[in-house]
This record gives sequence, C-alpha cells and structure tokens, in this order.
Amino acid sequence: MVRTLDGVSLRLFDTATREQRDFVPVRAGAASIYVCGATVQGLPHIGHVRSGLNYDVLRRWLARSGLDVLLVRNVTDIDDKILAKAAAHGRPWWEWAATHERAFQRAYDALGCLPPSIEPRATGHVPQMVELMERLVEKGHAYDVDGDVYFAVRSWPGYGALSGQKLDEVEQGETEAAGKRDPVDFALWKAARPGEPSWPTPWGRGRPGWHLECSAMATTYLGAEFDIHGGGLDLVFPHHENEQAQSHAAGDPFARFWLHNAWVTMGGEKMSKSLGNTLAIDALLERARGVELRYYLVAPHYRSMIEYSEPALQEAVAAYRRIESFVHRVRERLGTPEPGALPPAFVAALDDDLGTPSAVAAVHVAVKHGNSALDVGDHAAARTAAGEVRAMTDVLGLDPLDPRWLTGQADDAARGALGALVENLLVQRQEARAARDFATADGVRDRLTAAGVSVEDGPGGSTWSLKDG
Repeated sequence: MVRTLDGVSLRLFDTATREQRDFVPVRAGAASIYVCGATVQGLPHIGHVRSGLNYDVLRRWLARSGLDVLLVRNVTDIDDKILAKAAAHGRPWWEWAATHERAFQRAYDALGCLPPSIEPRATGHVPQMVELMERLVEKGHAYDVDGDVYFAVRSWPGYGALSGQKLDEVEQGETEAAGKRDPVDFALWKAARPGEPSWPTPWGRGRPGWHLECSAMATTYLGAEFDIHGGGLDLVFPHHENEQAQSHAAGDPFARFWLHNAWVTMGGEKMSKSLGNTLAIDALLERARGVELRYYLVAPHYRSMIEYSEPALQEAVAAYRRIESFVHRVRERLGTPEPGALPPAFVAALDDDLGTPSAVAAVHVAVKHGNSALDVGDHAAARTAAGEVRAMTDVLGLDPLDPRWLTGQADDAARGALGALVENLLVQRQEARAARDFATADGVRDRLTAAGVSVEDGPGGSTWSLKDG
C-alpha cells in the first residue's frame, strides 16, 4: 500500500471492480499510467482537456507521495473522422492531424498540464500493432478476411467484464462488413482503401483500428502489466472494453486499475462537436486565465459531471482570485512564502479517490485563516497559512507563484478586467431581454460588437469572444 509523506494511504475507484481499492503499484517506488489522449480531428474544447487535467493532478499527487511516475498519453493521428474531415477541407490527412495535435498541445500548456513522459502517435507504432495481431491470430482470438483483421469476441470468455455489457446486446458501432464472422467482433486492422494511407502487414496493406493502437502503445512503454489506465467515461465501451479483451487474450495482464473521468455537459448533454455545443479553449481563454480555467475543471471530483455555464465559470474565477489575492498579500507584506506542509485534511481528501472538492475546501480554509492572521498582525500564522496554500495549490497545479502563472500577469489582469466589464453588460442585456426591452438589449450587443466583442446566444446562455483582427 502506498503511503503519502503524511502517512495516509491512497485509494482509487476502479471501474473494473466498481469499488475503491488500495493503490499498490506493480513496481515498488514507481507508478505507471496510460491515458487515452486526443483524437486530433478538430480543435480542443473543455470536454477534451478535462481528462488531461484530472490525470495531471493524479500524476502530481503520486509524485508528491514519493513515487517515480511514468505517464504515457497517446495521440490518435489516424482515424476515420480525421480522414473524412481532412478530405472535406481539401487538406492532406497528416497535415490536418498535425495542425490539431499542436492545438491540443497549446491547450494542455495553457492550462498547466505537465508534459507526459512520452506522447506516442498511433502512426509510429504499426510494427508493435502487427506483433500484437500475430499473437492474437496464433492464439485463435483473431482472424483475417481480405486484408481486414477482426477480434473474435466470443473466443474470449471475459468479454464484458469491464463495462458490464452482455454479449448478446453488444453493438460495436462499426460499419457493417461482409467478412465478419460475428456482428459482435471488432476491427483490429482495416484493409487499404483507394486514396487512404496504409502500411504493410502479413495480411496486406491497411491501417490500424482504434482499439488496437492503445494496447500496443501502452505495453510498448509501460510493459505487459502496468498500474493505471485512464480516460473519459465515454471510453469504457467499446474502446476500453476492447482494449482489455484483446490484451488479456494475447496474454498480457494489462492495467491493474481503470479510472474514468466524467464529462463536461451543456444543457444536460455531453459536450461534443456533433451537438454543436462546444466551447473551444482559445475562446474561453479570452475571458478567463489559464489558471482560472484549470481551477474550474479540477475543483469538482473527477467522477462528477460538470454542467458548464458562464456564471459557474465566473464563480470559479472569483474563488481562485481569493486564493491568489491572499498569497500576493503575504508576499507584498512579509516576503515570498515558501511552500510548507500539507494539512492532514488535504492529504486525506486526495487519498480518498482524488477528492479534489474537499482538497480545494482545505485550501480556502487556510486562505481564510491566513487573511484573518494578516488582519490582526499575526505574521507567523499568516506565513504558515501561505506556505500551506502554496503546497496544496502546487499539487493541484494552481500555485499562484508558479512562474507559468506569473508570466504575462499584466496581460492576464487586463483580460480579467475586460471579462468583468463584458459579463456585466451581458447581465444587463439578459435582464433587458427578459423584460422584452429588445431595443436596450440590441443596443448592448451593438456596443460590444463595435468594441470588437462577438456575442453568441445558445441554450446555456450568452457567450462572448474577441473578434479576429
């Protein structure tokens, strides 16, 4: 059982067993994590980056607990959707993928994600995929038909263990293919089609299926058995179910823990491009700083849904600024506070399945005590509280004195002031619309437009962004 520096054990909720379990790493003193990263078909929105942030906090906490952490976060750079969107825009598939991979990297950086130990691309691991398929074919768990290779689902008795799916009700969501022996089987490899990229295999040229690539990349870098496999809740089935089945069938123990973060929703629906309810990171960063957006996304528990709204975002902005203001008050009056000890309440919260709501509450308790100490001139208590705040926010990636958040602070302050003014005008506009005073509402929008602010109305309320140019 892993012990933190304060002697509290870490427990994580395992999707496979549907219960919290003591985290015991495969290798003493180390932790290995594989996270399903971006399918780089379009620009990132907050639903995409929430996963990266949640596992960034996990990675930081494991490191703070004294473990040597290896985190692999892959990039799916070949996929049906990537090919379709690139073709629709008249762009080479590889350029389309690379362009959006860079956009995801900018988003991760802007929100303070530590770089992964490695970020492998699917296209760079075809030999490992071929080896995995050869093992499955040899064991009788896969078969080829005219260049396509399928996993024979009924050949593996453990199928459905992760997701709870009943075999007779399984729908893989794949295009029907004449060569499948059973509708529940899924594609490991897709035969080459005219105009599409392809790679050579013993069964002919083709390209990888989505599920195959993650099993191959995870075991390439972390070994046949590793500690944690993470991703979004929407990946439990079919992606992670199929990953586990093909890996176990090949003889690999694979992941000891399966962790899944919940979605960001709007109007009760999962945020997705198909629903047209996305909020791009670049647009959000025009009305909240990266550290403030990070606070908004990591403060809720990773297994809880976040219902996005502009008022909720602004509440998070205000909450983070209370933390920031306290630390800067101490720095201005008493000198830069050094990170101190972690309060037991904070440690207990994160050891309880990464309980960030309680952990953030512990931060605010320390801020309240520290401000009170400053007000009465108790400098020693204020310094202690500031040290605790810095230590806790460092684990969460939110330390106000982290150089990444101090850089460009003047620009960020100006952006924050602009955001406050715009939000106030939008409230006035909403009140006017509710009173059916459309002339006043239109006037507010016209003034914002003239100032270079674009306003969009949607089911979740009005959002704004700075216009280009």
